[in-house]
Amino acid sequence: MSDIGVDAAKTGALISERVVETVATFFEEHPVPLVVDPVIVASTGRRLLDDEGVDALKARLFPLATVITPNLREAELLAGRPASPGELSELLVAQGACAVLITGGHEPLRDTVVDHLYDGREHHEISVARSHASATHGSGCTHSAVLAAELAKGNALVDAARTAAVRTAAAIAAGFADIGRGTGPVDILHTSES
Repeated sequence: MSDIGVDAAKTGALISERVVETVATFFEEHPVPLVVDPVIVASTGRRLLDDEGVDALKARLFPLATVITPNLREAELLAGRPASPGELSELLVAQGACAVLITGGHEPLRDTVVDHLYDGREHHEISVARSHASATHGSGCTHSAVLAAELAKGNALVDAARTAAVRTAAAIAAGFADIGRGTGPVDILHTSES
């Protein structure tokens, strides 16, 4: 940060309360547009952040974030109950987040993926065509990384969220479904400017 500078940043899997506290202290001292991807549960169902880490995430990092990007399952864990994406995003803003983007993909039978963005004032639904490819590993991380890159360019949050949805869908469609035993990884590098 003291050399070339940072125009935006994102967090991902932070593993423990101690790591969350360290990251929060750093960004308190070095504020930049920040995307917090609250990686709490792996796609396999394995818990990646314990309750103490989740509490620290909400208390320390949410207020520093420009936007948090949970998937529906993580949003329900953070809010403490199931609800619609609109209700969940409002609950998370009430808990201290400035804006919430609940990433779609949780309704596999739909032909569209719908992300729900609540910026603290307005709700926006961002739809993209679903790719039925099985290469989805890394899609949440890719989505939040593209979102952070678009914020770094100075784009408005809703525009950055639209670009993140489009690029992530394209990365899934071009992903490597034949790698490994589980879902293959997305391929973000194939995409062209849109």
